[in-house]
Amino acid sequence: MNLIANDPDDNKFVDCTFAAGCDYLVTNDRDFEALKKLDFPKINIVSLDEFRAILVRFDA
Repeated sequence: MNLIANDPDDNKFVDCTFAAGCDYLVTNDRDFEALKKLDFPKINIVSLDEFRAILVRFDA
């Protein structure tokens, strides 16, 4: 998929995330923000800090 126009090399990470059925793609790269506007494929883009907070909630 060519969903990240600003940095096409990043698309391989989107492809892997989608193909593996991951719940989250963790990145602080702002180019991935474009994915938040898409209905499909639905990929949850979170920063490292957001992911830490998610893990803390699961650990509680």
